[in-house]
Amino acid sequence: MALRKALGMSDGELMRPDALPCSTMMRHTSYIYTFGGGVAFWILCRLHYGPRITVPRSLRWASVGAVTGSSSSALLVRLFCPECEPQNIAAYDKGSN
Repeated sequence: MALRKALGMSDGELMRPDALPCSTMMRHTSYIYTFGGGVAFWILCRLHYGPRITVPRSLRWASVGAVTGSSSSALLVRLFCPECEPQNIAAYDKGSN
């Protein structure tokens, strides 16, 4: 699923054995961007609604931001990181047989 080969950014070699596997890289970035997306969308909600803000509305916006941030960052990691090329997933990811 990696786009690196299609865009000409890959030479098809295996990564170093001590590098992070693709699944770990995706999980770590999605954890970080879950928090960042939640905070960013909460701020956008505060700016959009102003004094008409309610707690359920701000929580809804924050949860949408968390889901959006985590899923989009995991997708971008999967598409563009060299650790997520097919040969590296086959060689180093443990649970994806």
